[in-house]
Amino acid sequence: MKIVHVIEPFASGVAVFVKSLTETMPEDLHIIIHGERKQVMSAKDVKRTFPKQNVRFIRWKSVQRSINPFKDFLALSELHNILKRLSKKGFVDAVHLHSSKSGFLGRVACRLAGIKNVVYTPNGAPFLSSGNPVTNFLFKQIERFGNGVGGKVVCCSASELAEYQKIGINASFINNGVSLKETSGSIAPLNKKSKFQVITTGRIEDQKNPTLFNAIASFFEDYEQIEFIWAGDGKERGVLNSKNIIVTGWQEPDTIKEMVSQADVFISTSLFEGLSFSVLEALALKKPVLLSDCVGNSDIIKTGLNGDVFNNEIEAIANILKYFNNKEMLEVMGDYSFDICGSKFNVDLNFKEYRSIYHVFDKKKKEISLAVAS
Repeated sequence: MKIVHVIEPFASGVAVFVKSLTETMPEDLHIIIHGERKQVMSAKDVKRTFPKQNVRFIRWKSVQRSINPFKDFLALSELHNILKRLSKKGFVDAVHLHSSKSGFLGRVACRLAGIKNVVYTPNGAPFLSSGNPVTNFLFKQIERFGNGVGGKVVCCSASELAEYQKIGINASFINNGVSLKETSGSIAPLNKKSKFQVITTGRIEDQKNPTLFNAIASFFEDYEQIEFIWAGDGKERGVLNSKNIIVTGWQEPDTIKEMVSQADVFISTSLFEGLSFSVLEALALKKPVLLSDCVGNSDIIKTGLNGDVFNNEIEAIANILKYFNNKEMLEVMGDYSFDICGSKFNVDLNFKEYRSIYHVFDKKKKEISLAVAS
């Protein structure tokens, strides 16, 4: 089967998502049409992480993150031409669109190219991305329009599905997942260290709410035994000014896993998520997780077993104090995290469902071809 992936934010969690699909379906050819976010990671560096035997790349040169009618029209035209060329050569059995920009432009481009076997995975509902109700209303209309153009919406968590159903979009969901074999291999006994470590990973941007992370850390500035780590970088780095926060900058994936494995607690202060790969990797690394109570995060927690959710900095602080004063409970909670990851968020089980969706499309396509031929 030949699957075309269209991805504008070719970095971070969405790139991990597509990489996982290519690894889960090694017998299929995956053609990745991609943009680039150099400020996060160059496309060349991202490509190096993908399997070589079954993946091909096509650069989507004109696409960019922000909304710009003229530039978006150029990106749409370029994408349409690429898809039409691939379709004529017989390289399209299914098209999978990743994230909101790719989802909108991709569905229009597929419609223009006559491609009907289209899947769209938002990986973070765009209409939850702003505190501005006007902006969120605009994103809702864009999602509704895109849904009317065509394609099947497949969310990456149950809570994300619920948000799409609220705005009248009929969708389904397949949980994101991580490889337990690959990630659990990074688990090592905790080194003796002088400080209790609370860690998060990823881009430092508004969606991840670094302001809240800083506020939580600031409470513990006089606790010499507790430190906070943000393994990542981003444009909001300056917000993290509490003296007990270490910002590592971008690190290699294996380095990040080792840092998470050696920390005591993983925290997420996000305003919303699709279903965070960073948090799922923390589960696979047997970490207790302390998560903001938002879309995406709420699917992961079994309260009191593998961690807790919080609604504000006071609740987060109270939970960190609880963990710090009861360190013996953390290993048991970590074991629960691993078990939950294995049963609900195992990529080897979950992502095979996408192939079933692609296969249905491919089967329908062949049936139509046979009917036309006869």
